[in-house]
Amino acid sequence: MFLCRPAPLRAAALVAAFLLPALALPAIASAADLDGAVLDEINYVRTHPAQYADELRRAPDWVFEQEEPGAVDEAIGFLERQQPLAPLKADRRIAAAAHIHAASQSATGQVGHGAAGSLGQRLRGEGIFAGMSAENISYGYDDARAVVRQLIIDSRVAGRGHRRNIFSTAYSTVGVACGGHRQWGSMCVIDFAGALMERGRAE
Repeated sequence: MFLCRPAPLRAAALVAAFLLPALALPAIASAADLDGAVLDEINYVRTHPAQYADELRRAPDWVFEQEEPGAVDEAIGFLERQQPLAPLKADRRIAAAAHIHAASQSATGQVGHGAAGSLGQRLRGEGIFAGMSAENISYGYDDARAVVRQLIIDSRVAGRGHRRNIFSTAYSTVGVACGGHRQWGSMCVIDFAGALMERGRAE
């Protein structure tokens, strides 16, 4: 599991026009709309990494003013080498597990993944028994392009763990839950799962 660093509070306003102009998404009207837009953006990156690299290269410098030196170039190099992958399949049960965490932190203003084993417990509670699972969380962005771009560049995150989760072939399904956050204004929880075993929903 990986936690994306909280974004600067002014960051969301800076990125509204950036990324994927050819696939312009409708204005985000609700958290549910943002959930779907984030999933669409993740699947675009997985299926079109080279095109995404080109879009990062063409973006204006001010878009990246908060990133660590060299992080954007490193991300572009990764994307240029990355082979296209199949899109992740949305699963409402995984999204429900993500929503539990997003709703809790929205009310408390906490950050992080919770206690050890929290993700697995939430997934099992929704009837998901996964051999592999991971969680990305982004704070401070209410725009799908900005959320995913932050996770792909993964500035100041050792090992680029968020990016590795997005491009991992171990995961086949995903659930996204976005909402408000008392401290950072907005947040998105992205839960990944693979090697699923079918069992009944936990009581």
